[in-house]
Amino acid sequence: MGLLAFRTLKFRKASFVATFVAMFLGAAIVMACGGLMETGIRMDAQPQRLSGAPIVVTAQQTSDSGALSERGRVDPALVDTVRGVPGVAKAVPDVSFPAVVVPGGAGASDIDDADGGSTAGHNWASASLAPYTLDSGAAPTGADEVVLDRTLAERADASVGSRVELAVQGVSHSYLVSGVVTRPGPDGDPAVFVSDDRARELTGGVDNIGVVPEAGASVATVTSAVKDAVDGDASVLIGERRGLAEAPGALTAQRTVIILAAVFGSWAVLVVLFGVASTLGLTLQQRTREMALLRSIGTTPSQLRRMILMETSVLSVIATALAVAPGYLLGKLICSILTDSGVLSPVIVFHQGWVPMLVGAATAVLAAAGATRFAGRKAARTEPVAALADSEANPRWFTRNRLLLALFFLTVGISLSATTVLVMENGPTLASTAGPASVFFSIGIALLAPGICAAVVAVLRLPVRLLTGLPGRLAVRNTATNPVRMASAAAPVIMLIAIATGTLYMQSTEDSVSARSYEEGISADYVLDSDAGGFRPEVADQVAGLPGVAAASGLITSRGFVEAESGSTDIALRGVDAGGVGRTLALRDVTGSLDALSGDTVALSTERAEKFGVAVGDQLPVRLGDGTQAKPKVVALFAGDPDEEFLLLPADTLAAHTTEGLTEHVLVRADKDADQGALQTELASFVGQLPGAKVADSSTLSGSSDSIQQILVTANYTVVAMIVGYAAITVINTLVVVTRKRRREIGLSRLTGATRAQVFGMLSVEGALISVVAVVLGTAAAATTIVPYAMVKNDSYLPSGSVGIYLAVVGGSLLLIFGGTLFPSWRGMRTPPVETVAAE
Repeated sequence: MGLLAFRTLKFRKASFVATFVAMFLGAAIVMACGGLMETGIRMDAQPQRLSGAPIVVTAQQTSDSGALSERGRVDPALVDTVRGVPGVAKAVPDVSFPAVVVPGGAGASDIDDADGGSTAGHNWASASLAPYTLDSGAAPTGADEVVLDRTLAERADASVGSRVELAVQGVSHSYLVSGVVTRPGPDGDPAVFVSDDRARELTGGVDNIGVVPEAGASVATVTSAVKDAVDGDASVLIGERRGLAEAPGALTAQRTVIILAAVFGSWAVLVVLFGVASTLGLTLQQRTREMALLRSIGTTPSQLRRMILMETSVLSVIATALAVAPGYLLGKLICSILTDSGVLSPVIVFHQGWVPMLVGAATAVLAAAGATRFAGRKAARTEPVAALADSEANPRWFTRNRLLLALFFLTVGISLSATTVLVMENGPTLASTAGPASVFFSIGIALLAPGICAAVVAVLRLPVRLLTGLPGRLAVRNTATNPVRMASAAAPVIMLIAIATGTLYMQSTEDSVSARSYEEGISADYVLDSDAGGFRPEVADQVAGLPGVAAASGLITSRGFVEAESGSTDIALRGVDAGGVGRTLALRDVTGSLDALSGDTVALSTERAEKFGVAVGDQLPVRLGDGTQAKPKVVALFAGDPDEEFLLLPADTLAAHTTEGLTEHVLVRADKDADQGALQTELASFVGQLPGAKVADSSTLSGSSDSIQQILVTANYTVVAMIVGYAAITVINTLVVVTRKRRREIGLSRLTGATRAQVFGMLSVEGALISVVAVVLGTAAAATTIVPYAMVKNDSYLPSGSVGIYLAVVGGSLLLIFGGTLFPSWRGMRTPPVETVAAE
């Protein structure tokens, strides 16, 4: 039976190709999502500057609460401790600090990556860990000497003996270039090196310790000894994990990546299962005549089932095997997009092992096996006498199992939608219930699509006949006679519209609400930004003293945790200056005193205070971004915004616990009687004295918030585009298979007198009917995601976003429907109808 099946393969190439493509792409997509999941779980990072050290000791990057967002420093005394461990040849301290070459001098306002804006300063001893090689000049010894790497020296047009302007921790100094270095391997971020004494003077601490074992010593043995020596005061990294020491905060992306891979991976599995099952089911359904003939010559049901299972198994194994390499490349592409958008640190290494590949293969194979069982069962059980006569009959679509399965998916979709409204709160997990609702609901509707299509045709029968004449009458008769065929074409389009519309409007609503909330929370008129890493703490006080300035406050952003009795809560941290925060941030219904926000104090929203069980005068247990635990005193409460929850801390307090240690922005509130033009001139004159500083209006802060939001936008759109792309291919597959199967029907219509125009008219009307069903049902399915999400997020039944999003999705779907129907028909009608009928 298997040999017979493969010998007849050349007579059903279209259905074979459609099934193969569905399995191949489905397996590749699931493998890609699995690779993203594995990457998020492992979070390996390839070392660059520290590649010469097999063992790296660094500050803890996680706590009981989760991943830390800022760089922590290790105790300098640990250097001597590690150096004394048996088997250690040398222990090299590594220090990093903000350092940017200012090409135009202290007053330069434009610093970008091409000019070295992504540089950092390091101590000279750490240069041996890359290792860097001194090409020319000498090591830095004086406090005003630096060594540049070759890339940075070429960008800055500097050489040994020349001087460069360097912004170090927000202050510009002129330095003598004492040497130029290069290093083997791929280029990393440009680096600046100062003497070890100067580095200690600037930082007062040690970021990492690079450990080089003695010749012949076992890395594993030395690593174990070093771990015992540091005794939990630091983290010991080996292998690809060493790169995490160079990228503080990289682990904060782990949770985002895992959630992203889990949510969209489950979506992908559902869509792939549906796509493979529907495509394979359709091709098996269209082979009813072949199966009936086999039954009529004595083939038993078990033989028929074995034949179908054998050919499907071989096809699925080949398709999934060929999908391994594309699945890896697709996963790596997604990972690179997430890296470019800022979700992942560039040092994170993409991994896709055998587990994601096995899951992807199993998904496609199981989908094919399930579809084979259900779609081939009817033909396999048909009585031999009735088989041939039944081969021309319309397939019976309504079964108990199909109804139960449809009710299951519909119930899950509605339940997820209701959970979003009734249970979920406005927050990052809101999409976890709202998003999948449309996927489940659309699958449930698709399972009932034949009955819905029959009902729609019955309702539109008279209007279609009146408006379209003979082509309309032919189309109505065809669709009424075979609603299963119409439903097969409409089902994947329903899912395409549901997923695309639901996800795009969910994201546009999130973007709109986040931008509006951030903008409403800022009452400053101007913002000072810096391309040189930030500002010194005293800059805000200096700006506050300028003519026409009513108030000024520094602004620092970070993330930390509140470790209350109710549990640990990840929350945004904002560092501000007490003297200006009340007039630069739009805080409402303040109780307590924002003027008291100095030293070890904190202010937070009233809603968060109730959740954490604190009031004014109480202490709030907080873990800052570098892992430091604190219990600041609550000095003020204010009305909160669920879309912008944060703690307010004194700027100088928070800055000491951030990687850069500088003020990111300075918010400026103009005096109500101030001359705006004169004030802008004054501010421009002031920032001209600061490296890389510039003046902008407050909308730039909203743009900064938008750029953070854009990270998640890019991530969501990338994965959703992949799933929607697969759904679109499933649509094309289905329509092409359905249309090619009708070549004999079209040929007979032309032999009985129908013109090409009338046939095209009939197919166009059928396409319009399919479009009506798909758009209405797809929109209804999308509403199960959009409406509850908008109600919770925006207190509205309608989402935020342009109507153009919906029109684009619908327009693209219509293009697929008519293109997948009319183009194959046009090609088929180039063959004379007599030959078409004879060939069939």
